[in-house]
Amino acid sequence: MKVVVGPDPSLVYRPDVDPEADKDKDSFRNYTSGPLLDRVFTTYKLMHTSQTVDFVRRKHAQFGGFSHKEMTVMEALDMLDGLVDESDPDVDFPNSFHAFQTAEGIRKAHPDKDWFQLVGLLHDLGKVLAVLGEPQWAVVGDTFPVGCRPQASVVFCDSTFQDNPDLQDPRYTEEVGGAGGGAGAGAGGAQLGHPVARAGWPLPQAFYMIRFHSFYPWHTGGDYGQLCSQQDLAMLPWVQEFNKFDLYTKCPDLPDMDRLRPYYQGLIDKYCPGVLHW
Repeated sequence: MKVVVGPDPSLVYRPDVDPEADKDKDSFRNYTSGPLLDRVFTTYKLMHTSQTVDFVRRKHAQFGGFSHKEMTVMEALDMLDGLVDESDPDVDFPNSFHAFQTAEGIRKAHPDKDWFQLVGLLHDLGKVLAVLGEPQWAVVGDTFPVGCRPQASVVFCDSTFQDNPDLQDPRYTEEVGGAGGGAGAGAGGAQLGHPVARAGWPLPQAFYMIRFHSFYPWHTGGDYGQLCSQQDLAMLPWVQEFNKFDLYTKCPDLPDMDRLRPYYQGLIDKYCPGVLHW
């Protein structure tokens, strides 16, 4: 008897967005106008006031041991059902939808790179910190290095750093200063994503995409080159490739996550199975 296999139900959703197209690109990351601007500005003001060298060191010590919580990847992803990123001017829906949009955009463009697709799904998992009690200004938003003078491409650079105490410290007001490669905004979320990258991926580009995808002043603004190693520069094209899908797949057409879960659970089982330490 011939068995007829139906279409893969995970293929029903495809973001109707071409990351290579120029149309509508100017509508993303609009920090001058829009219905969400007040919320976004307030988040960045808190972030750029409170993210200091001392704060980041304390958070790295608090979460860097990966002894905070144990859970599977899907359990962490489910937690993002309750998080709307207050720093994002482009979307006003839970971050879990954005995870699947990013992953599906990558699957459409890179069907042969399943590890890359999974990076798209997992890249924002560190935002569970905001669900677990950290303020959003400590977790979300664009990454910027602390311990040195903010450079021009940092969002709201001219209007949000006035009250940051580090800028009154002469050690931290030069282009290099005392940064030592430390990162501020978003570092908590990105750092918590590290155990996922460590669990099963030997590929350094996956690690860099998760850690630095929000570092817009670097991968898009062209700033902070003085802090880069040769490894950083070698990984930059991968981070830029990832950014196209992280940004340009955001759209009101939300995916059916229940249909997509079995496909991505298979990738999780392949690369980072079981319960992970966060």
